[in-house]
Amino acid sequence: MQRALVRAIPASFANALSATPPASPIDVALAREQHAAYRAALEAMGVTVTMLDADERYPDCCFIEDTAVTGDGLALITRSGAPSRRGETEAVAAGLAPYLELARMTGPATLDGGDCMLLGSTIYVGRSARTNAAGIARLEEVFAPRGLRIVALDLPPDILHLKCVCSLLNTDRILLARDTLPARAFPGAAIVWVPADETYAANAVALGTHVLCAAEYPRTREALEAAGFTTHPVPTSEVHKADGSLTCQSILF
Repeated sequence: MQRALVRAIPASFANALSATPPASPIDVALAREQHAAYRAALEAMGVTVTMLDADERYPDCCFIEDTAVTGDGLALITRSGAPSRRGETEAVAAGLAPYLELARMTGPATLDGGDCMLLGSTIYVGRSARTNAAGIARLEEVFAPRGLRIVALDLPPDILHLKCVCSLLNTDRILLARDTLPARAFPGAAIVWVPADETYAANAVALGTHVLCAAEYPRTREALEAAGFTTHPVPTSEVHKADGSLTCQSILF
């Protein structure tokens, strides 16, 4: 059974982190409607969704992906590169504990789950402003004994997370935005290319032949459908204002 853990959007989401102030303020009511559409799309893809309560102390808590990395029956509870987000993990750990073995990360290590992509038996991890060398070392310490290889990729300073420019489609295929990372960074992987002017849409959630994608980017949706996928477009305007996208709203396991 494919499960997903998601987290409700707090009223404080209006104050979520953003590298650049949005042109218009975050509409929390609309964000919640869009989050409901996201959950419905996951369920339409056959995912069993469990939603944790929001925590008003943490405006970004709906971006639950950053709090854990999962693989082979294990969840590594992370330590965010954003200090204001470090209190988000305990509720997530409690939500995952009935299903997965848990491992922990302590300082000075930092790692955001949005920097990690499991492709086959390899976890690609972005070395970013949020994920440091100690965090990558802890990732390897936890997952290498499970037979997973860790490959670190240096990210340009304007890329927040690895999954801002690529995401998993299946065990040997990824969605990748043009003019970001080279295909050779993922040897052996087949690439579905995202047009450079739709880079945001490179972040998608795939399960089997189904892909949950950002509704505002038609050319990426066309590329996915041409590659044989059934698409489930959902609106992303409000999470986009908070530097969020689709994978960051759930933990799949």
